[in-house]
Amino acid sequence: MRNDASGSFRCFERPACQGAVACDRHRSDSRYRYWPMATAGRTVVTEVTSLISCTTGHGARGKLKLFFVLGTRPEIIKMAPVVHECEARGIEHFLLHTGQHHSEFMSDTIFEDMALRRPDKNLHVGSGTHAEQTAKALLGIERELLRERPDVILVEGDTNVVLSGAIAAVKLGVPVGHIEAGLRSYDLRMPEEHNRRLADHASKYLFAPTERAASTLHGENVWGQVYVTGNTVIDALEERIGAAMDRPDIAAQLGTEEYALLTMHRAENVDDRRILEGLVRGLLSLDVDIVFPAHPRTVNRLREFGLMDTVERYERVHVIEPVGYLDMLRLMKGCKFVLTDSGGIQEEVTAPSLNKRAFVLRTSTERPEAVESGHATVVGVDPTVFPDMIREAVDEGLDRPRPCPYGDGHAAKRIIDILEQGLH
Repeated sequence: MRNDASGSFRCFERPACQGAVACDRHRSDSRYRYWPMATAGRTVVTEVTSLISCTTGHGARGKLKLFFVLGTRPEIIKMAPVVHECEARGIEHFLLHTGQHHSEFMSDTIFEDMALRRPDKNLHVGSGTHAEQTAKALLGIERELLRERPDVILVEGDTNVVLSGAIAAVKLGVPVGHIEAGLRSYDLRMPEEHNRRLADHASKYLFAPTERAASTLHGENVWGQVYVTGNTVIDALEERIGAAMDRPDIAAQLGTEEYALLTMHRAENVDDRRILEGLVRGLLSLDVDIVFPAHPRTVNRLREFGLMDTVERYERVHVIEPVGYLDMLRLMKGCKFVLTDSGGIQEEVTAPSLNKRAFVLRTSTERPEAVESGHATVVGVDPTVFPDMIREAVDEGLDRPRPCPYGDGHAAKRIIDILEQGLH
């Protein structure tokens, strides 16, 4: 569709309305959005509810082709069920891995743990500043999009990769599907908060995990179509928990039977010396063994701030190397409770197969549903406060029935249903 000299819009792409001045069915219908193409002077009109395009490129093959962007471990975990659903249905898809893992071992392990095939392309972006990671991924994703010409690009979550994928796609006129859309912490210190907001407002298909997330998106007047699907993290966990329980018991190998599982890696926690010192002091005051698969970023900061010796001298804290997904599930299944600043783990503890209590070492959370269901408690980072909150909760008892707020484990099926039905 093009704005001609008279100010009218002409649709030159869709056979049903080719050459029609104004193209009123597209121009006036609120279900349609105008998506820029790379071709100068054109705008593609796409029906939000049906994935039909006025261009002879996207959607013209009659078969859906998806482009997955995978970057960090949580993205791979949450995308895996969607990829598996594509494989089960014979849907053509391209897997792009940006290669942001700190080691090849961790990258290889997560694909094996999730029973995922190797990616079609690895950009080997590696670590770096936010700008470096975003820019490298943006260039690489754009190059592969131009080569593959998919119908939809799928991104997941709130990392720099998500932002890169969304920007690259909208500049080329490729519709963006954002899995896990609508999450908000309202903590502007978090780079992830900016990434998820920008990605949501660039997306055409917004797959919200909960009604609350969908309400947030509607409140922000996003242009895309919002669908409540559940969270694919539950799909992934329920699919792989059986394999996880066949793994060796790491905690038993460490000589501990009753333990808390600790994860800690958020920049606002570990990059601030005062906050990290307080967290260490508070955690060491707890009367419980702690198994701590330490993120490389956290280890570096503990050493930089002279705190690693303090942690390692405390015999009840077991600092271990990062573990794979299946080993992590095994540790979560066997722990008494979880201490974390991770968003994904707040979701995972709600899965019916786990139903664990998590104490969130942050001042806010973008997973309020996990708090409302009774699985998560935001305890903050003040060492004079959070240890007492944890002790009080433990004394009251941790084991009780709780509903999972993130769906029934069939989110991936719903996502692919929506995209397939839209194409046809």
